[in-house]
Amino acid sequence: MARPLVAIVGRPNVGKSMLFNKLAGQRLSIVEDTPGVTRDRLYAPCDWNGRSFDIVDTGGIEPGTDDQILSFMREQAEIAIDNATVIVFVCDIKTGMTSADQEVAGMLLRSRKPVVLAVNKTDQTGPTNPDIYEFYNLGLGDPFPVSAVHGHGTGDLLDACLEHFPPEDEEESASDVIKVALIGKPNVGKSSLVNRILGEERVIVSSVAGTTRDAVDSFFENEQGKYLLIDTAGMRKKAKVDDRIEKFSVLRATMAIERADVCLIMIDAGDGVTEQDTKVAGLAHDAGKASIIVVNKWDTVEKDDKTMDRMREDIRRDLSYMTYAPVLFISALTGQRVPRLFELINYVADQAAMRITTGTLNNVLADATARVQPPTDKGKRLKVYYMTQIGVKPPHFVIFCNDAQLFHFSYRRYLENQIRNTFGLEGTPVKLTIRQKGDQDYEMR
Repeated sequence: MARPLVAIVGRPNVGKSMLFNKLAGQRLSIVEDTPGVTRDRLYAPCDWNGRSFDIVDTGGIEPGTDDQILSFMREQAEIAIDNATVIVFVCDIKTGMTSADQEVAGMLLRSRKPVVLAVNKTDQTGPTNPDIYEFYNLGLGDPFPVSAVHGHGTGDLLDACLEHFPPEDEEESASDVIKVALIGKPNVGKSSLVNRILGEERVIVSSVAGTTRDAVDSFFENEQGKYLLIDTAGMRKKAKVDDRIEKFSVLRATMAIERADVCLIMIDAGDGVTEQDTKVAGLAHDAGKASIIVVNKWDTVEKDDKTMDRMREDIRRDLSYMTYAPVLFISALTGQRVPRLFELINYVADQAAMRITTGTLNNVLADATARVQPPTDKGKRLKVYYMTQIGVKPPHFVIFCNDAQLFHFSYRRYLENQIRNTFGLEGTPVKLTIRQKGDQDYEMR
């Protein structure tokens, strides 16, 4: 049975994202005193009184709006309402009950889902604020005074939500879910690819750069496995990021890379590899993440029988530090080669998690040092004793030697290539640490 889902809805700027972050126990949703900051649905796990469930933050519902982005936000909220076990309707005690609140309440009543009414910004403790009583007019039962800032009243709110949960059932383990972050500069088609995979308008798509602001999680399962797709905001050059909200968005994208198992580095086929693409790819490489270079909008490129090979060569040249990453040419619009993605995601995730026995590693090391003798300096020769693996994601190897200063970069690169040639490790960085007795480690990735 699927985990219960609590949807947090309401008109703009009533504190939905602040409440979402408080319940999630971390700052996942961008909070800013500006209506319309949250646009897509954001999910997070939550636990209360021994029950595990998911919460979803939604964009503010603006009844009767003609604005395209606001209309999309309303559609996202409606999808969350349809999928929810319980709906938490958030109002603002400082502005009082508004006509927009009444319209949203009517929409929730028509959904026939259980609704728990939260009146936010009730920051004072002590006697009940009499202003709360007007919210009985919404016809949604007892209002719960809460403070998303301080956490007051959230326990009572969650108790009320739990009353509507179905009986507890066995829950699936999340350990076999591969977390996949889609990263890239703005307008390369990250959100379009998520929607193509899911077969629904899960994420707002617009030609306006910066439409996606938060890192949006979407669960997807097919015959090849279970995946958590993390759509991120497009990363522009720092000099062009002057908006406070966009700075938060770039931070969220960086955090998404950190929690991902696999990064899809998306590139616009029409633009080729730009300077910003190299910086975005560098974030995934430096974080040690398994990566796939996804060239999107391939359907828009005029091609001959050599076009793909030429672009692949250009990518290898411009992203020379990521020669290990496979390259896939797709079209999120038409779905061309999109199914092939999951085969590659599984493959590079397995490669990043590969463990190699110490004995096997040292056989490779002995063969490599016999073929190419370790370097010497001023009559002193490097002696390589043995190698062992100490970690995965990425594979991390420690090489023990007599003098780390003699371990020239070119020889480290040679040994890394020997490891890759023997074991594959395609799609993942490899981390080498050189260690000598009584001295510090020297790392290379």
